[in-house]
Amino acid sequence: MGLSMSHAAQAGTFGTVEIAPVEEALTFARDKEGTRLILVSSYEGKQVTGVDLTVVTGAVDPVALYTAQGYDAIAALAASGKQVTLSRAELGIPVDLTASHIAAGTNFPEHAEEATVEDGPFLFAKEVEPTAFDAPIPAGDALLDYEVELCFVALDAFDISQAPAQAGLILCNDVTDRAKLMRNIDASDVTSGKGFTTGKSAPGFLPVGNLFVIPRDVRAFAAAVELRLWRNGGVAQSARQSEAIWDFDELIRQSAARQDIRWDFEGREVGLPIDDGIVPSRTAILAGTPDGTVFRGVDKSAMALGAWDWLAGGWDRSIASHVVERQIAKERDALRYLQPGEHVVISVNLMGELDNLIVE
Repeated sequence: MGLSMSHAAQAGTFGTVEIAPVEEALTFARDKEGTRLILVSSYEGKQVTGVDLTVVTGAVDPVALYTAQGYDAIAALAASGKQVTLSRAELGIPVDLTASHIAAGTNFPEHAEEATVEDGPFLFAKEVEPTAFDAPIPAGDALLDYEVELCFVALDAFDISQAPAQAGLILCNDVTDRAKLMRNIDASDVTSGKGFTTGKSAPGFLPVGNLFVIPRDVRAFAAAVELRLWRNGGVAQSARQSEAIWDFDELIRQSAARQDIRWDFEGREVGLPIDDGIVPSRTAILAGTPDGTVFRGVDKSAMALGAWDWLAGGWDRSIASHVVERQIAKERDALRYLQPGEHVVISVNLMGELDNLIVE
């Protein structure tokens, strides 16, 4: 990971985020009740300042407002002079999203290498309601892992045969239970996506950022975003979105090619949220995570011990299943994965923040 000293030093200064000028992007925030929509001009000292669009237009949702008025009309409101300030603690989910998402696996080369996946990237469905930027993440008995990701958001329903000209952007943490994922994955064909919906769709497993951004040029803007995640104050993940293998247009092409695939999720079949070739408005497309996750593949000792368990009479299940259980047991003892009381922060210039405490 290419970590700069300047960004590493920011670990102690969360609560300040650079905001793009309205000529480049519209940046929105909303209060926790979802009744107050702000066109943000600054984010400093754990507070956002901007125009109260609800007072000016009556709107409480940025997608609805954008669809009704367009980019330039909203940008013109930045000069209205009716500025308000909200503390970071007052902010909630900045845009209404669906609960079914398109997600990319191993879309960053170094993450594919650390996860020992050779045939990616690949896609899977993530089925979970988004939660707020400061929502706690429940650990339960999971091997809980973090993944900072940039999400493209459909501003209107679109035909999957062609990528839309425009999209919104929001940050997310693609939280994963690695134990559940390893138990359900197809180890012989990881890029089939099997098991990923199951391992990534528990309640609370999709906190999203506190800002929603609609760039004038979404492709150029997204490529310049520098993703960063801190675990307990130390930088764990860092990469520019331009390092991703599949960009926005390729994610759409690959989604079109996989629109008929189905996976098992809690006893029912699910696919990518594409209905008769149409992606619904407000669908999030998770564009993959950089390297630096807790998961590092299955180690050789677990492979050897799992094979021994099978040879020693464990023929009621596969060698792969024995290997997975050995790996899970080793990780539980090592406590490498997120534990209750730990703190995960995502802070990205132009895009906002997430600040999540791990709980029981």
